[in-house]
Amino acid sequence: MSLLSAHTLGPLHLPNRLVYAPMTRSRHAGTVPNRLAPTYYAQRASAGLIVTEATQVAPRGQGYPLTPGIHSDAQVEAWRAVTDLVHATGGRIFLQLWHVGRVSHPAYHDGAPPLAPSAIAAEGEVMLPDFSMEDFPTPKAMTTDEIADAVRQFGHGARRAHEAGFDGVEIHGANGYLVEQFLSSSSNQRSDAYGGSAENRVRFLTEVTKAVLETWDPARVGVRFSFGQGRLGTTDDNPAETFGLAARKMQEVGLGYVHAVRADGADMLRVVREHYDGTLIANGGYDREEGEQALADGRADLICYGRPYLANPDLPLRFAAQAAGLDAPLNEPNSDTFYGGGAEGYTDYPLWPATGVALAHEEPADA
Repeated sequence: MSLLSAHTLGPLHLPNRLVYAPMTRSRHAGTVPNRLAPTYYAQRASAGLIVTEATQVAPRGQGYPLTPGIHSDAQVEAWRAVTDLVHATGGRIFLQLWHVGRVSHPAYHDGAPPLAPSAIAAEGEVMLPDFSMEDFPTPKAMTTDEIADAVRQFGHGARRAHEAGFDGVEIHGANGYLVEQFLSSSSNQRSDAYGGSAENRVRFLTEVTKAVLETWDPARVGVRFSFGQGRLGTTDDNPAETFGLAARKMQEVGLGYVHAVRADGADMLRVVREHYDGTLIANGGYDREEGEQALADGRADLICYGRPYLANPDLPLRFAAQAAGLDAPLNEPNSDTFYGGGAEGYTDYPLWPATGVALAHEEPADA
């Protein structure tokens, strides 16, 4: 098993074991994917699998400027242009379903406070629609009706993703956003059926998963965990218990993969593997050698690359060249162009050898 060996993910044949990570780029026209997005994703279609940037399942799920949604007809149409070009280029692409919960601000919601499991503010600062920064506000603790609405929103987003032609979807259960806010003991201090015990805190995830599976075969659905590591103030008192249970619930429904973000000081890949025997994706700063080692050790089945793939749209080719002893250095990502802007740092990274970019690009009027 190596990064360049094939893998079967449910009905999908992946020609290699590299996954392009979900990478927020804040470049879209409001919440509608811009006209460079098809080029951007198709340039990276050599990945075994692409997972899109986090995508709001509803307006209440937004907490960052210029991030895309998957709840309106215009968004579906724009995403269809992405999936069509990725498929025409031979790729496979999943949409990441996202609700930020408390990681937001009333400026995104006509003055209404963000929603969360409990009225506890996230740690740090929120980026407002004008890209200025403020401290996170205290969110509104969700009623059971509002929880049910959020579950339905994930189900609706899953249906719209199917209409847009995606090969599958990933539930965003990581990075301090709404699903992880329910999972983690620091952000979920409810006393009803959604709080307290690990079983109760996992309930929201299981209901969201059930809603998504009303549209998608389980083999075409994944979930991402970051294990309550403190992102945006979201921590868990016993991550092995909480996320071991969450992994077991995903095993019970036959979910296609678990996408695990590296946890400091804990081997959460091992914890997940104890409870889940499907495809396991490892994420968290892996280089080529470390990715190969994780596969060889059986700790993961696929390796997720973010910034290296962002800057190297032909990353599998470069890794193959390096493995063959050729001089194929990686482009360095330009952090100044990670968020906002147009083609620069988005669709203009050169191929190896430096002969241009994978597909022609042009600056859209709305970039």
